Amino acid sequence: MRAEISFGKSLVGILFVGLAAASCTTTPKPATAPVKAKSKQVQPAKVTFNYTTKDRDCLKRAMYFESQHSDEDGYLAVGSVVMNRLTSGAYADSICGIVAQKKQFAPGVMTREVKPQAEPELATAADAILKGERHPAVKDAMFFHTAGLKFPYNNMHYVTVAGGNAFYEKRDEDGTLETPPPLPSYEVAMNYVPGESMLPPQFEVLIPSDVPVPIPSPDPAPTASTNPLPIPAATAIEPEPGTPIAIPTPRPAYDSVMLRPGISANGG
Repeated sequence: MRAEISFGKSLVGILFVGLAAASCTTTPKPATAPVKAKSKQVQPAKVTFNYTTKDRDCLKRAMYFESQHSDEDGYLAVGSVVMNRLTSGAYADSICGIVAQKKQFAPGVMTREVKPQAEPELATAADAILKGERHPAVKDAMFFHTAGLKFPYNNMHYVTVAGGNAFYEKRDEDGTLETPPPLPSYEVAMNYVPGESMLPPQFEVLIPSDVPVPIPSPDPAPTASTNPLPIPAATAIEPEPGTPIAIPTPRPAYDSVMLRPGISANGG
């Protein structure tokens, strides 16, 4: 019995000491900070430019003839200049309008023949440009000339050499661009418009068609202006005795003749 009482006292003492220790070491939990709702960032809308099959062809022509038929690096550099001009707002509002501008790109850029051997690599480079790829070293350059040439101008800020050309930006003495800056590629969206032409009308006939239109050769047959061949005189044929003779009716006037449907009396 004493053992039970002693055990009970010991147990009560242990519990009391434990509670006292817990009350000394326990600290109040800090209030939970309210969870802020994450605001969804709105992506800015891209500036959209339309292009057609002819615009893609104009881009390929500029890259091909201006890069001296070089390689993908030269193609992308020239293509980046075309897109910089398009997105700057200081030039024409279409790719063909930019490439066809007088005294800006290589002579005959709109009419000369592109070698079929260059088509695969050229098409790949053009599609990459239209999808947003740019030559990383061209930056904001909108101008270039044949590498190795020197000019006495202080505003020509050179950025890179590619495809046999030296590319440069026009900047003031304080480094400010003299031209409106082009849009970065991530702010530009190119929208393909099938069946429409963005080319100015005066340049429509300059781009050769895929299939040449055949030109008919002169007709060797004599025309109305040549001397007609002599017609032999008709030989009179006497009817046999007793044969009935048919008397022809008068020919109707031209105005009273019924024309084919769809043809007016004044000509088709």
